[in-house]
Amino acid sequence: MLYIIYQIDKPGSEEIRARAREDHFAYLDAHEDILVLGGALLGEDGKTRTGSVLIVNVPSREEAEAFSRDEPFRKAGLFERVEINRMRRGQWNPAAAPKTAEGN
Repeated sequence: MLYIIYQIDKPGSEEIRARAREDHFAYLDAHEDILVLGGALLGEDGKTRTGSVLIVNVPSREEAEAFSRDEPFRKAGLFERVEINRMRRGQWNPAAAPKTAEGN
């Protein structure tokens, strides 16, 4: 089952994000078997991080919640709000995705 984990940063939390960044990426790498898509939410300037979205493929909501709870950004207190929702895969068109992380 797919779950989308939508996470909004606390205001002024850039230092928390910087401190936990390496652990965050290591955690995602360790869970690449369930991570469908992940990325930072950005302000309109294209640079300011405002949160994160992760889509995971796990058998239950409990497993999605456990994944989120143990994620280093969340454990570090980065997020003001976290929402976890089950979703259905609809359209799937990876070819339309940007070629670079910057959106190009």
